[in-house]
Amino acid sequence: MCFAFLDNGLTFTALVPLAAFGLFAALAWGLFEFFSPDRSRHEERLDEFRDPTIRQRKQQDKDRKEKAGEAMARVLEKATPALAKPLQPKNEKEADKLKQSLAHAGFRGEAAPTVYLGLKLFCLIAGVFLAGGYLLVGSNWKLMNVLMAAGFAGCMFYLPTGVVMFLASRRKQQIFLGLPNALDLMVVCVEAGLALDQAMRKVSEEMKKSCRVIAEEFGLANFQLQMGKPRAEALHELGQRSGVDDLRSLASILIQADKFGSSIAQALRVQSDAMRTRRRQMAEEKAAKTAVKLIFPLVIFIFPGIFVVLVGPAAITMIREMLPVMGGG
Repeated sequence: MCFAFLDNGLTFTALVPLAAFGLFAALAWGLFEFFSPDRSRHEERLDEFRDPTIRQRKQQDKDRKEKAGEAMARVLEKATPALAKPLQPKNEKEADKLKQSLAHAGFRGEAAPTVYLGLKLFCLIAGVFLAGGYLLVGSNWKLMNVLMAAGFAGCMFYLPTGVVMFLASRRKQQIFLGLPNALDLMVVCVEAGLALDQAMRKVSEEMKKSCRVIAEEFGLANFQLQMGKPRAEALHELGQRSGVDDLRSLASILIQADKFGSSIAQALRVQSDAMRTRRRQMAEEKAAKTAVKLIFPLVIFIFPGIFVVLVGPAAITMIREMLPVMGGG
């Protein structure tokens, strides 16, 4: 039964889609308001300039969180050696490979491999307990359920590996995107008369907010140079530690320029131009692949809807007109 709505001819059935749209729009707006910050960043910055104590309180909160994180890290370092003992690498080559993979993700501490292996075993034990508890509570020991429980435990074992791979990939992407700007800054510093060590220190200081990862890498390399490590060795570790090909090639160019006495500023400028060209080519490649990638959603989702809209009325008309004729004949 349809109910008239005022005098404009709208019915209750016609209002249902409008009400559903309004409901979803209100929910979306509520979620946006809930997750969005109450104040914008520039307003917060203006408040910090007006009242310096706000910045001090934020810094204190940040220091408190860092101390809590350090305390948690110390607890993990003390608890994980016993868990990590069964998974320790068998030879020096495997140990170096594990340290390198963790360094690519930003974990360069001496206890990082032990904590990582201990977390893997802990996740495996937790997965076994959770899967076993599910089977015991459900009392359903079918083969498929047992296989699913074993698969869940295996996924929990490889969960730290997936997290490390994700962090390493994100870190490499940040280095790749921020390295041309760092090279431009190094070119300005070198051409202004600074040495390579001082230019690296300046880059690490200026890029702490824009690209923290590159600032940490250059800062660590500069710290190694201050501690007396040879420049070629420090630059080689800079290229190998990050796992980024562009940074590795930059380290090789700097080593060669320092060895043969060529212009470091010119080498940095050429490397920066090459990296920007590569980034532009990658963007053009992704843009060219977009048309091919759009084929699948078009065929799977959009084309059936268009087919129904265009062919549906004609098919309904044919059925209404032809079926009575065929039945009467």
